[in-house]
Amino acid sequence: MRKIILPAVTALCISGLYACTWDKGLPDTNLTDDALFRITTDTAGKVYYQNSAILPPAGGSPHGNFRLRFNSKAASVLDGSLELPVGQTFPDSSLLVKEALDNTNSLSIYAVMYKYKGGWLWGEYYPGGNVIYSTSLNGPVCISCHSAGANRDLVRTFDEH
Repeated sequence: MRKIILPAVTALCISGLYACTWDKGLPDTNLTDDALFRITTDTAGKVYYQNSAILPPAGGSPHGNFRLRFNSKAASVLDGSLELPVGQTFPDSSLLVKEALDNTNSLSIYAVMYKYKGGWLWGEYYPGGNVIYSTSLNGPVCISCHSAGANRDLVRTFDEH
């Protein structure tokens, strides 16, 4: 009996710990645009890069001026300057949200990176939730530009600002 219960309890504990690593309940079986947008718009506990400064676009970025924020999982690996050290990577469940601004500094789009199973999930949304770039496209357009930030887990902002 003990040989059956111990493995079952161990498996249950491991799956419980894994489930707790998701930020704001984004399940690994439902990585949809709706789910990603939901956690993107939740700003509670998020950390802004350079004290919410409005930054110019990095290296020809199509996003324009922006602010960048991190969830607590992503912020946990940033250094004292709120940058990812060279050669480091973000842990799974890290959320990076670029709040792209129009010429009046009003929010125009969310450009989102979510770390999932060691890779990035990409999405872009209008503030009302309409999809510009779907997570289902797997980010080839995003990666083609972000590969210039390869030494900081595909995040270009740290090298450009």
